[in-house]
Amino acid sequence: MSTTKLLTPILSFLQCPTPDAWITEAKNPENLPIILRDHLACELKAAQTAMFLIRKYAVDKESSQVLLAWFQPYEDFLYRKKGDLQSLANQNNLTKAILPKSSSTQGKSLYSQDLIDKMVLLIKEELHHFYQVLEIMVNRDIPFDGITAGRYAKGMMKHVTTHEPETLIDKLICGAYIEARSCERFAKLAPHLDDDLNKFYISLLRSEARHYQDYLALAEQIAGKDISDRVRHFGRVEAELISTPDEDFKFHSGVPITL
Repeated sequence: MSTTKLLTPILSFLQCPTPDAWITEAKNPENLPIILRDHLACELKAAQTAMFLIRKYAVDKESSQVLLAWFQPYEDFLYRKKGDLQSLANQNNLTKAILPKSSSTQGKSLYSQDLIDKMVLLIKEELHHFYQVLEIMVNRDIPFDGITAGRYAKGMMKHVTTHEPETLIDKLICGAYIEARSCERFAKLAPHLDDDLNKFYISLLRSEARHYQDYLALAEQIAGKDISDRVRHFGRVEAELISTPDEDFKFHSGVPITL
């Protein structure tokens, strides 16, 4: 599939394009360490979000513990500065089956296995991307010395409804927008990077596009009704976060405030 064909539904889904001012800031070589550090953190956060969803809504207790153990080396590296590239080299290998809750015979059984299947695939891909970004950073002598969270995901999650199943549906819609925006930004930024980073970012487009589609399909499946109004609502929230001034430059930040 061509990049143009892959991006067409994503550009239609998003309610605004990435502002040129963000591209200008992001392509500045001095900001590459910020982009890569934040990208690394975002890959783990994306995988954690998927893990939290299936731990809360779909899997049994044993599988929940398996998932926590799977994530520990990555979280140790990012949050506790334990481990390195070599120690993570063979970690992304989930050998045990992730099973749905035995009590999910009423209602949840209609989606729990599909939620598990899609989210486990997403987790595997995001953790693989985490390793790839870290490998790039190591090869370029860019240390990971911590990075604070931006306003983007938090700004969207503030609008999530507090009663089920709407809470889950809203979280899935948010996930769709985050993955769609990531895909759009990879495509926008790639032409301005060196050949290796260009190829890497282009290589991420297909999986990011599928992640957005999987999140949206799950939201529609679980809702069992038209959710287009809710999707448009989060689209407006997301577009405002992307198109308004933002003093904290990040991969998903808004219009940079330059001094």
